Amino acid sequence: MQVGCRIDGVTVNNISYADDMVLLSPSIGGLRKLLRVCEAYAVEHGLKYNVTKSEFMIFKGKNKGPVHVPPLLLNGITIRRVPRFKYLGHILTEELMDDEDIERERRALSVRGNMLAHRFTRCTVSVKLTLFKAYCQSFYTCGLWARFTKRAYDSLRVQYNNVFRVLLRLPRFCSASGMFADAHMDDFYAIIRKKTASIVQRIRGSDNGILRMIADRMDSAILSRFTLLHVKK
Repeated sequence: MQVGCRIDGVTVNNISYADDMVLLSPSIGGLRKLLRVCEAYAVEHGLKYNVTKSEFMIFKGKNKGPVHVPPLLLNGITIRRVPRFKYLGHILTEELMDDEDIERERRALSVRGNMLAHRFTRCTVSVKLTLFKAYCQSFYTCGLWARFTKRAYDSLRVQYNNVFRVLLRLPRFCSASGMFADAHMDDFYAIIRKKTASIVQRIRGSDNGILRMIADRMDSAILSRFTLLHVKK
């Protein structure tokens, strides 16, 4: 079905994972057509969509959005419009900024760090380093962060450094680069570089047509971010 967003001749109108589905279209008319297809499929296979959990979001271009948006209906019920949406744990916003997702990760890191410091305070340094690697270096979906403010980015970096200090009982204002070097541990910037390089490598090695299309675009946000991280200033 040739309804949806077209990028380099590839039609992208839905992204599905398990029972989570995202429909994509540059217009309300296109979304309505896609919803009708979903309704027909559900009736044919004896399924029912949960309208209360269904939402739609309009991505703004250059801080501008449509003044009037006609209603979207699923099974005769109006779908709620939202300014932010969490898909598979990653927060998307209508401005396509990553600040909220970075804040999500900062809060999660704070919780995990406090838990480690409280429960494993009497453990050896070796054990603490192992736990820190396992619980504090995931930075879920950080490879997708391409547009964010310095304030949001720095808040996560400071949180990461502080968790390490508290866990190892280091002085509050000790050098961040020095403490990670002494522990043979990756600092914040090294983790971000590795995570971003990993996702670029996986995208380029994928057989998925959509991902291949993204990998081949030299102007993609992910590739631009990857280049910025690995170019010496």
